[in-house]
Amino acid sequence: MTSILVTGGAGFIGSNLVRYLRRHTSDRLVVVDKLTYAGSLLNLAEVRDDPQVVFIEADIADPDAMRSAFEQYAPRAVMNLAAETHVDRSIDSPAPFIDTNIGGTFVLLETSRRHVASLSAAERVGFRFLHISTDEVYGTLGADGLFSEETPYAPNSPYAASKASADHLVRAYFHTYGLPVLITNCSNNYGPYQFPEKLIPLMILNAVQGRPLPIYGDGGNIRDWLHVDDHCQGLVKVLLEGKPGDKYNIGGGNERTNLQIVDRLCAILEELLPSSSNPPLGGRSYLDLKSFVPDRPGHDRRYAIDATKIARELGWKPARTFEEGLRETIRWYLEHRDWCEQIQAGRYDRQRLGLS
Repeated sequence: MTSILVTGGAGFIGSNLVRYLRRHTSDRLVVVDKLTYAGSLLNLAEVRDDPQVVFIEADIADPDAMRSAFEQYAPRAVMNLAAETHVDRSIDSPAPFIDTNIGGTFVLLETSRRHVASLSAAERVGFRFLHISTDEVYGTLGADGLFSEETPYAPNSPYAASKASADHLVRAYFHTYGLPVLITNCSNNYGPYQFPEKLIPLMILNAVQGRPLPIYGDGGNIRDWLHVDDHCQGLVKVLLEGKPGDKYNIGGGNERTNLQIVDRLCAILEELLPSSSNPPLGGRSYLDLKSFVPDRPGHDRRYAIDATKIARELGWKPARTFEEGLRETIRWYLEHRDWCEQIQAGRYDRQRLGLS
């Protein structure tokens, strides 16, 4: 059985990717995760007993652990999703972002380079290292324009800078060592199993419990939203059909302000769980919970992805509209309250971060 190594596979995007790969490939899926606050075996509960899925609790920045994983499973591909991802946390404590996002990527690249050198000529041709990155590396946009694959990097947060650094390392390993790498830069993901520090799950859970819905600044910051299942489909497309050394932007084509997201979320909640029948609301509507709070330092105003290249070259496009995806996501969180409680227990009480 051939193997795909999925780092960060117990996190939000990673666990959704493992489920997607399980449905669409016959490879052994070797999941590596450090199990930090946002990575949890709860996210892999439905696949833990599947012989196709192997789990290794390890830090990608640990050279011995990565060498052991490569020697034992000889992966034909690496999909690197292991990362610290929350901008607010990177403001409070940037060191873990440097250690994992840069140092960990370096260790994976070095381990992959040595692994590829040990392969036969035919096996080398088939090996791929897919590094999953973010649109935040590009900085901020004005009212017009889109991020393309040629947009210069201009990261504005420690998180974005750490991901930009990792992207540059990955690119360098292609040009210097000939390692067959691929890079993707995606827009904001949403969907099931996302840790509740991020905008959409945070607002859903706060609203259901009658807690304030904190909106940074004037709520006018714009993001392009991509459902995680559509993202996973795009990642597999790039892995199987992408050109080594290339990068591909994966975007949803769904620009919304944060305020628009919160307003629409509240409207859908009123349909699925009317505030009038939700005791914690105490007679208030969900919209009454909106609260404008001081903005995040260095908060980028607008992101928007040009996904023309992946559509033209690989035939990928999102399957869901944002309205469909948001409704599905809200319903999922309402139906999985036990997961929501367990994933946060003793780790996070949805408090404000990133003000230091």
